[in-house]
Amino acid sequence: MYSIAACGMNCGTCLAYLRQKNHCPGCRAWTESIPRYCARCVIRNCDRLTKTSSGFCYECEQYPCTRLRQLDKRYRTRYRTSFLENLEFIRDYGLESFQKREFDRWHCPDCGGTICIHRGYCLQCAEKPSGKA
Repeated sequence: MYSIAACGMNCGTCLAYLRQKNHCPGCRAWTESIPRYCARCVIRNCDRLTKTSSGFCYECEQYPCTRLRQLDKRYRTRYRTSFLENLEFIRDYGLESFQKREFDRWHCPDCGGTICIHRGYCLQCAEKPSGKA
């Protein structure tokens, strides 16, 4: 369904993932096609993630680290989404429930596409559904 990054980002709603040209395969992919800024991400490359069984930051002994708190603050402010809340939901209810919630949250009711977290509208039909991100 969606690629969910270690930090709690739903890659399926990211502009880089949704665009047709220079499509990003998501933070969990280790390919050449991932954007440079994602490939250099401190969280994505964190050695402590290898010590977790889930592959998510919520399992780390330093959770939430400074970098994750900064990222969460930026996304709460700009995009009305909290990675810390996402991670806690995944921890408490599981990845499948989180993906269902994300589908409901970001699904465009007009065309069935995905609302881009960074743009606030559906990239397929350019509509910004009322009451959505």
